[in-house]
Amino acid sequence: MRAPDTQLSLFTEQTSRPTSGPEQLPGIDIRESARARRLSIKVYPRGRVEVVVPKRTRPADVQAFVDENRGWISEAVESFACQQPPEAYALPSRIRLPGIGREFLVSYRRGSAAGIRYRQVGSTLVLSGRTSDREGCVQAIRRWLAGVARQELEPVLQRLSAQTEMPFARVQIRAQRTCWGSRSSTGTISLNLCLLFLDPRVLRYLMIHELCHYRHMNHSRRFWQLVGRYEPDYRQLDRALGESWQQVPAWLGIY
Repeated sequence: MRAPDTQLSLFTEQTSRPTSGPEQLPGIDIRESARARRLSIKVYPRGRVEVVVPKRTRPADVQAFVDENRGWISEAVESFACQQPPEAYALPSRIRLPGIGREFLVSYRRGSAAGIRYRQVGSTLVLSGRTSDREGCVQAIRRWLAGVARQELEPVLQRLSAQTEMPFARVQIRAQRTCWGSRSSTGTISLNLCLLFLDPRVLRYLMIHELCHYRHMNHSRRFWQLVGRYEPDYRQLDRALGESWQQVPAWLGIY
């Protein structure tokens, strides 16, 4: 299930027909997709710009498409900036995880080590080493969050799997920018570690959604009927999921 663009109102997109490997452009993420049939530009609410291109798209065509739409990109970024005021990109002193009903203090202990280590002591996350490296601290917190997500979310998914009689092969925890969760044809369910920041009901709905893909690997009418059997409020929760990027803190650097 895709993330900020679950609802069209949550992002702005510009598209074009495909032409024929992408290259990096300053301030813009380039993502090559086997499913894409045309070039598209997505501007997300916190100002991130992503260009999705089909396989074998020529770099010159990507550059031309972006140049052609620079005015539109600027307008979209400015529009979102009015709706979503910029947030201070400061490292957290505490981390609230509504998805699992827990809160942690964060302690930064500067040391001589080149890297940054982390350990959890009760309800405190301790980062030690070169804590003046903000990006390094964020990466360490992401690794910690991935471990918390695996420990806390996998048992919940297993219980829901047993209740719905829809099995899965294994769980993968990732930090995706465009996807809250997904299920592969081999039965692997991927969960975004950012789900920890979401409302528990929305988190449960996402898990049911992915489990239901065991029977329907699509979003057909039968699929949604199956989802509704286990979560009658799925429409409301799906809308809430589409807006849940706002619950993910800006310092995490994902949305």
